[in-house]
Amino acid sequence: MTSAPGSPLTGRARLTDVAALAGVSVGTASKALSGGGRMRPETRQRVLDAVAALGFRPNQQAQSLHTGRSWTVGLVTTDGIGRFSTPVLLGAEDALGAGKISVLMCDTRGDAIREQHHLRTLLDRRVDGIIVTGRRTDARAPLTGVTGLESIPVVYALSPSTDPADTSVVSDDQGGARLAMEHLLATGRTRIAHVTGPEHHAAARDRARHAVAHLQAAPLGLSTGRVHFGEWSEAWGRRAADAVLRTAPDTDAFFCGNDQIARGVADTLRERGVDVPGDIAVVGYDNWDTMALASRPPLTTIDMNLAEIGRIAALRLLEAIDADATPGVHTVPCRLVVREST
Repeated sequence: MTSAPGSPLTGRARLTDVAALAGVSVGTASKALSGGGRMRPETRQRVLDAVAALGFRPNQQAQSLHTGRSWTVGLVTTDGIGRFSTPVLLGAEDALGAGKISVLMCDTRGDAIREQHHLRTLLDRRVDGIIVTGRRTDARAPLTGVTGLESIPVVYALSPSTDPADTSVVSDDQGGARLAMEHLLATGRTRIAHVTGPEHHAAARDRARHAVAHLQAAPLGLSTGRVHFGEWSEAWGRRAADAVLRTAPDTDAFFCGNDQIARGVADTLRERGVDVPGDIAVVGYDNWDTMALASRPPLTTIDMNLAEIGRIAALRLLEAIDADATPGVHTVPCRLVVREST
């Protein structure tokens, strides 16, 4: 009587069994499980299907001794709330999970001393690499100050490093602003106001600059003649909407720097009896469901693809771990999510 590899009769499945079932070499199976190596997605999927079919469980201790790797990656974030870091983390885990790599998340709360503590802890645990993320798109100083840090790869997600030699993965704010303006122009809007967050935030400055540039190419200008910088809040959106309509009552659209501002704008328009989108259209930014779907009407908005940023950052980190780093800034396209506000 014979039995299939990995059955109870033959004991625990081995990597050779996985490779045989997937129709690949042992080396290819090993690379597919570690998330490393360049191979076709269908090849990697065949290996993962074989792993599931055989109930294969890699011996992590043996792998660590053999490869010198811990099969863990650190994720350092300044976003204690998790509004931005959680989707990035989930995207990273999707990419790392195929290789059975665990993620250790550390929240620095924006404190430099706490960051140094977490970095020392991650190095003590011999992580194979680190992903750094935050709640803002402003560039940040690279990780420094901890002995041994220079020997492991680091990738920056959403908040890029100021060092061009580092690998950073960011959202394409230029493309996001273009999608918003193209959509409003396509719906016949020509008197567009832009209300956004604090001018010292890169996200506010960049989205405003690209929105104005796209309008000028139309050629058009902002309905009030200027960008309205303020706060990332609904309260600011309400106040700004009043200010815009006093200055330019013929405004027919608002492009807002985030969904909170857009929801505040929509509140003021509703209180004034303005038909949205019949008289004035509203576009937000971030595609934060809590805000976008609770708004009345639900908001058309720009999705930053945070999970994809995390996934790409993890893939760049895996490449760097395999000594195939790709330094520089890598942008991830945004997407337009159309709802009733336009």
